[in-house]
Amino acid sequence: MRAFNPSEPILRRKQHDLAAQDEKGLWRIHWRIGSITLFDSFFTRIDQVFLIWGLLTLLIFSTAQFLYLDWMVQAEVWSVLALMGVVLMAVLSWCWVVVEKVSWLIGYWALVIGVGILLTYLSITHVWEEIVLHLGPMWLLLSALGYLGTGFSLRSRALILAGILHGLSAFIFINVMDWQFLGTGLIHGGSLFLLGLCQWDMYPPQEQQK
Repeated sequence: MRAFNPSEPILRRKQHDLAAQDEKGLWRIHWRIGSITLFDSFFTRIDQVFLIWGLLTLLIFSTAQFLYLDWMVQAEVWSVLALMGVVLMAVLSWCWVVVEKVSWLIGYWALVIGVGILLTYLSITHVWEEIVLHLGPMWLLLSALGYLGTGFSLRSRALILAGILHGLSAFIFINVMDWQFLGTGLIHGGSLFLLGLCQWDMYPPQEQQK
């Protein structure tokens, strides 16, 4: 049975000795002005999933917080974008999850996100006041379930801590109603960007196991 590796840092700078499955579809970004390097990093397909969802969640929840758009319009537009995000997640991560033998995680996250989309859409269209008033905490709790399931599967303390952070934040924003959408967007987006920019712990890549 795979075990947690307490000797590995929870988060660290990205290492350049990548497994074969991480080399596929790799983005390498090197921004510089003259001899000054502004940004130098790379992003695997899993990193790209984190960054895409980070942008999506910030966009969705910031719009809900600051723009007075019709709730029905928001529900429809964001549902479509979230479904597109699920498809991109599946496409980008498929090779990695197959090699790591955790392909069920795609279905798991699709279920988590699908439940969120369905509850959001139905609560707005049928005016389920209790859910509409707590959409931010609802999404934080769903994400907490997603992170915890993924973290225990991959033996990742970083993902488990992300799950705990989302769960605790849900209970905070139940009582801070005025800023729940901005807070939810910052927790979602900040966590996703951090995980996309850093290397987080997990059991050794499948191809490197003896």
